[in-house]
Amino acid sequence: MTSNVGRLYALALALVVFFLTWTTVAARPWVHTSKRVADPRLAALAAREQRLRHESLVVQRIVQKRWAVYHVELKKRKSQIAAQQTQLAATPAAAPSVRVVTLPPLTVTRTS
Repeated sequence: MTSNVGRLYALALALVVFFLTWTTVAARPWVHTSKRVADPRLAALAAREQRLRHESLVVQRIVQKRWAVYHVELKKRKSQIAAQQTQLAATPAAAPSVRVVTLPPLTVTRTS
């Protein structure tokens, strides 16, 4: 086959056969849809998914309740801190007492 046109036709025919085979295999005509048996693993997986969704909703509700309680307690604590700070700011701080200590100088000389 020395003709370039012949090679192109052969390539085109090969591609057509390839894609036709591909579509036939992808369609899976040998599998009957009415005779499909439900896979028990898929049923178990769906049940587990439903259980996990329910658990996640329960956990989400618990977290929201705890978060609400935390915010209320945080608000209380912040108001307590603010009250304490205003009380400290209202009273003048006493000057620290200073003690003057006179000790003899510490000199250690040892001779051998």
